Amino acid sequence: MPRPLRVAVVGAGPAGIYAADALLKSGAAADPGVSIDLFERLPAPFGLIRYGVAPDHPRIKGIITALHQVLDKPQIRVFGNVDYPSDIGLDDLRAFYDAVVFSTGADADRALGIPGIDLDGSYGAADFVSWYDGHPDVARTWPLGAEKVAVLGVGNVALDVARILAKTADELLPTEIPPNVYEGLAANKAREVHVFGRRGPAQAKFSPMELRELDHSPSIEVIVNPEDIDYDGGSIATRRASKQADMVAKTLENWAIRDAGNRPHKLFLHFFESPVEVVGEDGRVTGLRTERTALDGSGNVTGTGEFRDWDVQAVYRAVGYLSEEIAKLPFDLGSGTVPHEAGRVVEAGRCMQSTYVTGWIKRGPVGLIGHTKGDANETVASLLDDHANGRLHTPSAPDPEAVVAFLEERTVRYTTWDGWYRLDAAERALGEPEGRERVKIVDREGMLRASGA
Repeated sequence: MPRPLRVAVVGAGPAGIYAADALLKSGAAADPGVSIDLFERLPAPFGLIRYGVAPDHPRIKGIITALHQVLDKPQIRVFGNVDYPSDIGLDDLRAFYDAVVFSTGADADRALGIPGIDLDGSYGAADFVSWYDGHPDVARTWPLGAEKVAVLGVGNVALDVARILAKTADELLPTEIPPNVYEGLAANKAREVHVFGRRGPAQAKFSPMELRELDHSPSIEVIVNPEDIDYDGGSIATRRASKQADMVAKTLENWAIRDAGNRPHKLFLHFFESPVEVVGEDGRVTGLRTERTALDGSGNVTGTGEFRDWDVQAVYRAVGYLSEEIAKLPFDLGSGTVPHEAGRVVEAGRCMQSTYVTGWIKRGPVGLIGHTKGDANETVASLLDDHANGRLHTPSAPDPEAVVAFLEERTVRYTTWDGWYRLDAAERALGEPEGRERVKIVDREGMLRASGA
């Protein structure tokens, strides 16, 4: 009797869960059946939904509900707190599974090569996001002594960082932020936050809803310079081709022409300002130097030779995420991705047998969470085609209990899907006395204990 197709997914964020869902919805799930194990280096699943989405965005965090339904399926197991490759390597996985799908995402900051970027007081946005989202592997404190702060980038992560810096701690208290984050934000000295983009309003990568939400806070006055509202032929074409770009531009236009209000924290959105240097003294950030840019007709910009120094004491770069190399897989350092053909990992011009990628490690850290569904469908289609045509290798120990015995022999303190339910209940119990949905448990040991690892 044919056994189920055994698939390992490394990374239990949205990309990995969408891949598992695509497998469950495939013909193979009916005959001969599929058996899927997700391996996650953190004690809890859900990846950037849990550790990359700002705590004051419960609407986006609601995606967890849909992912939850997938992980509830009996064909799926979750092994949390299992690190690749130190706890389980590629050769180990091949012994237990017909195929391995890597969906490790991207959680490091892309570099920005300008002078002074390494000064004390210059930070990567991803590190700050990890702190305020209660990631177990980062420091419990964050330096928030700067009264004037610059954020470099015009995407949703830049908006998240700017909004968290500009809001009061009490505004964020109803969310899931842990006590250490509340205490840190309560001591935040920031009164001015400046967001810088090198191009114009039509080229901003904000989502319209995320942008409008900036203006909902009673403590944040959003300010746009009317001189920054400028379009060329390329910009007009962008607005006509993209409803999202047009909505963003209209919102910025409305903010540029209104009278300034008196909310206590000022959040400036600057366009046509290209950061060229983080200015410092005695090793610390004391300012930011930008070059004014101008549209060139195509929607791109050129420098004007006009420079300006901005009085800021901290700089956050939000210019993109970057994936880390994966042991035993090829890696393109330029794009921060694993080379592939329709999800099949490619090394030296040939597809690696039974090895696949999906999500940001496959296509780079661009697009919204929902875009990873298309990635997953393509990758799973390749995997199933290889299975149907006999191109997958045959594992030596496909019994589902073999990998459990392996982890236990190595004394890996792994968490399970049942363990997530226990952790979830513990976090909700912490929030209940304060009328909050949950309060995150931050430290790894606390997460492991709550999960019953």
